[in-house]
Amino acid sequence: MALPALRSRGIEVQTVDDQAYADEALRLLERHLRFRKLNTALGHRTNGPALVAEARYVCDAGDLIAAGPDGTPPFKASSDSGQQFAALKEALTERGVFRYHDMFALAEHHLFHHPQLALAVAHRFPFVLLDEMQDTSDLQQRLLDKVFGPPGTVVQRVGDVNQRIFADAPDAAQPSSFPLPHAAQLPVSRRLGSKIAALASDLTVHRRQRIDGGGHDGTVALLLFDDDTVAEVVPAFERMAAATVPRQLLLDNPPRVLGARLTRGSAKAFPQSLSCYVPGFTATPVQTTGSFITTARAAQALRQSGDNHAAVTLLWNAVRDVARLASSGGLPPLRRLDRAPATAGGRARLLLHDMLTYPLDSPVEWTVLTARLLRLLPDLTQSPLKGVARLADPLAHIPYVAQPTPTPAPAPVLDALADADQGVVASVAGSIQSAKGETHAATLILECLERSGKKYDVHEVLGLLSRQQDASRALVTIQRAAQLVFVGATRPTHLLAFAAHRTRAEPHIEAMTARSWSVHDIRAL
Repeated sequence: MALPALRSRGIEVQTVDDQAYADEALRLLERHLRFRKLNTALGHRTNGPALVAEARYVCDAGDLIAAGPDGTPPFKASSDSGQQFAALKEALTERGVFRYHDMFALAEHHLFHHPQLALAVAHRFPFVLLDEMQDTSDLQQRLLDKVFGPPGTVVQRVGDVNQRIFADAPDAAQPSSFPLPHAAQLPVSRRLGSKIAALASDLTVHRRQRIDGGGHDGTVALLLFDDDTVAEVVPAFERMAAATVPRQLLLDNPPRVLGARLTRGSAKAFPQSLSCYVPGFTATPVQTTGSFITTARAAQALRQSGDNHAAVTLLWNAVRDVARLASSGGLPPLRRLDRAPATAGGRARLLLHDMLTYPLDSPVEWTVLTARLLRLLPDLTQSPLKGVARLADPLAHIPYVAQPTPTPAPAPVLDALADADQGVVASVAGSIQSAKGETHAATLILECLERSGKKYDVHEVLGLLSRQQDASRALVTIQRAAQLVFVGATRPTHLLAFAAHRTRAEPHIEAMTARSWSVHDIRAL
């Protein structure tokens, strides 16, 4: 609904991406004098940059309003700052740059003024299956109700409210609240064994549930570390996985190491995030240097595989990204480009062809291609280039490094090498949130500092379990920790391990042992 609504206004969508929006919004705020008073007003607020970077549309009684991250306008609409705030949002809209949240507000606005669209969509989709329903936001739910609420559409919703990871999921009782009182229960898990299922059952926060494990019996372990052995936690877990999980399972599905936080914050506590346990770990950065040539090579690979349409589309979208960095004008979708050779569209099509067919190994040839692009962009965007310096990194040439193709070795040699290393398989680290929906052979949940900077999540969960307390009646901070740990704890089939500092875990060791957990000092593994 949002896309045709924008097209009806003559707006070509360039990107729907929160980070791209933030970059463009802050750049526009700094570069244009028309937003001078807004820039000054934001400078007096600690969250000033976020107000612009995360500005979003909300639909209020049929009106589309520019709001801050909390959904309310940060300034009075009649003030200079309020007018400039709305004008900046509108300028980005005209450029076709949006946040994900904007799409829902635009759809709601369009539906408000054209209610007959709901009947048309419901007629087109008489059967609707909504998966991961627990992470549906209030706004999304409201739209779904307006479109598919009337009789005539069969709606089936599937989800687990105890696996909810987004804070803005609906909590208030409403006719469409999920799950409905008569919803079918699916208590049997074919992934989890009885031990892991029993643990997961005690961590159900939003709706008490007894999960029946129908899978491999599995092992639950508690790994104890000290201040000077933090870096040894993950290797110890890998050795334990090698000793308790069939080797082929680990080779097919490497052990996973999960944490609620990826990187450290400002607190002095240690450890506090996944990066503290895995030296050198960083969240995957967005590549800047050489990003355009990297995309061009990926497009060439698509073309060579026979998918010409995907190759051209990928490369053209990369050109549109480049144009946004250095021009106030946007580029249309590929299908809108002229085909006549003498036009800017025709020259753009020729450039795309050459980038897809020319060798990209030579820095000189790459410079020629990018120079053609820079000469072409003003004609395509109908506006001069104003930030060419920002294109230096994205358009840089980087050498192509071929990934070595491993030579398969005979099976006996592989077995001998694995035996020499006790069958240890390197683990893969990531956030608990990113593992949602996955199945692991072995999972380690690392003790991380809760976002308040005062509590550790695994420690709080151990206390909850040792006291046999109802998770739904615990403090909100403990509920939040239990909720996230529940998501991670329901991933593994064979081994679930928790890492906790010895001094924090000692009061709970006896209770965990009584639950048939195996407790280990990592130095002994």
